[in-house]
This record gives sequence, structure tokens and C-alpha cells, in this order.
Amino acid sequence: QVQLVESGGGLVQAGGSLRLSCAVSGGTFSTYRMGWFRQAPGKEREFVAAISRSGSSTNYKDSVKGRFTISRDNAKNTVYLQMISLKPEDTAVYYCNSKLADSRSYWGQGTQVTVSS
Repeated sequence: QVQLVESGGGLVQAGGSLRLSCAVSGGTFSTYRMGWFRQAPGKEREFVAAISRSGSSTNYKDSVKGRFTISRDNAKNTVYLQMISLKPEDTAVYYCNSKLADSRSYWGQGTQVTVSS
């Protein structure tokens, strides 16, 4: 069983920064594609960023390009989301996701990010 635990959320003023972490246990982390998603109140969960198994390839939701950076440390079984220049519209619960080679997908419990104007 793969387990994901997010941390690093909080309350920050617009223009501020946060770094989210997602610690993964179970299985072989380096074989998982990893991603971050978010869900704002009253809205559907949406894709934010993803990273390949080796970390050599990333992709982002258009509205976060240039502000968010996804990275991973396969030695620490951890994926990160560095967020700068935060905006109130970035307020959401952020979820970490792992996708295995056999297409099974696992989610963390989420971490709240609140950006005040």
C-alpha cells in the first residue's frame, strides 16, 4: 500500500511563498510519476503540476507556470511544490498524487493553502 503525507501548507499573504512536501511510503518511489492537484471550495479538483519518475520532465497548469516548481528527491521518497508570488486564487487544499506503472493512483490527505489579499 502506498501512503502519501503532505505538509507545508498554511496562511500567507499575497506575493508570499510556501513549499509543500509530500512524503511517500510503500513500494518503489522512483517508479512513480508524481503530481500535485488542488481543490478550492465549491470547485472540482484540478491539476497543478506533475513530474516524471526521474525528475527530468515536468509540466504545469498554465496559471502557475513561472510561479510554481515541482521537484522530487528519490533518495528521500519526497516530492515538493515550491510556490512563489502566491495569489488569492491559489487558495485551495493541495493534494499529492502518485501514479504507478500499472496505473494505480494514490492520494494524500491534502494540505490547506490560504492566500490572503
